[in-house]
Amino acid sequence: MARLVCQSCKRTYAEDEARWRCDCGSLLDLKFTPIFDLGKIAKRPPGMWRYREAIPIKKDEDIVSFDEGFTPLSLVQVDGQSVYLKQDHLFPSGSYKDRGASVLISKVKELGLKKVVEDSSGNAGCAVAAYSARAGIDCEIYVPENTSPGKLAQIRMYGAHLVLVPGSREDTAHAVMQAAQNTYYASHSWNPFFFQGTKTFAFEVCEQMGWKAPDVVVLPVGNGTLLLGAYLGFRELLAAGIIDFLPRIIAVQSQNCAPLYRAFHEGLSEVPAVEKRDTLAEGIAIAEPVRGQQILSAVRNTKGTFLAVSEHEIAAALILMAHMGFYIEPTAAATIAGLRQYLNDHSVDDVILSVLTGHGLKSTDKLMKMINGEGVYS
Repeated sequence: MARLVCQSCKRTYAEDEARWRCDCGSLLDLKFTPIFDLGKIAKRPPGMWRYREAIPIKKDEDIVSFDEGFTPLSLVQVDGQSVYLKQDHLFPSGSYKDRGASVLISKVKELGLKKVVEDSSGNAGCAVAAYSARAGIDCEIYVPENTSPGKLAQIRMYGAHLVLVPGSREDTAHAVMQAAQNTYYASHSWNPFFFQGTKTFAFEVCEQMGWKAPDVVVLPVGNGTLLLGAYLGFRELLAAGIIDFLPRIIAVQSQNCAPLYRAFHEGLSEVPAVEKRDTLAEGIAIAEPVRGQQILSAVRNTKGTFLAVSEHEIAAALILMAHMGFYIEPTAAATIAGLRQYLNDHSVDDVILSVLTGHGLKSTDKLMKMINGEGVYS
């Protein structure tokens, strides 16, 4: 049986309690033992819910899904070197966040809740709004007022109530906490059920590679929703004896907002306060990641590292991928910029995998500015 466990005081709660944090105020993790029946999995339609027994939703009728998942895994040449790219920009709402939203909103439906709140720099809000619409659940999304217009339009079109918050991404996170006192917080960073969805990234990658793990996985990190989910998924596969080792996780941040990069390379136990500057990679521009220590631990446990990329590197990666036929948003290009850094500095003998996290149609305004010679920060 699954249990919610506090990271700080270790208090446990039943999984059917409608809570997203401990009474002491700390983060919760979900303790759950997945089952992998490879024979059953192989017979099911391609999608993230093919791993049904590894996802903690009790009844099939509570699953909220668009038949998402099992996105293409393509072998491509980046700077003359062969790497695998997982095309998670092809999800229904245009980003990998649909993985987490599908499981989290399924849990909301299972709990019988009628309304949720969420805060986001864009993609998580789009995903939660889409799956809430699918489930018939009222949804209120808090976003920074400078969020990309394409994402704002998308959230509104799903029927969610949109709350624009002046100031920084952190101001938005603080604002939603007031609403979360009385309404279930469908948070992609606080709520542990979101990571039960993003972990399917690891399941799909390993299945698509013949139930083997890549040597290296290059991932973006802001709040760590994909990185922590992937780490959880690879750990579960290792514990089940399906893979033989954990891939090294290479975490990518923007130089203009890189608190985790600084903490890692300075050997800090706490994530430091940083001066946050404008960046093309708005989706990972998180100055105060709530699961910061957990992210650092995950990367250290895989013998990975953190990289930080400049605005010009992000723009160059964006153009490189577009000229290869991949239309991605600037935040997704930051990951590719990190991948290029890694390829330049390390052996190419490893099997290396990265991800395209968000579709370019979400950021038309930024991309038009780049085309017109504007919009690249220093």
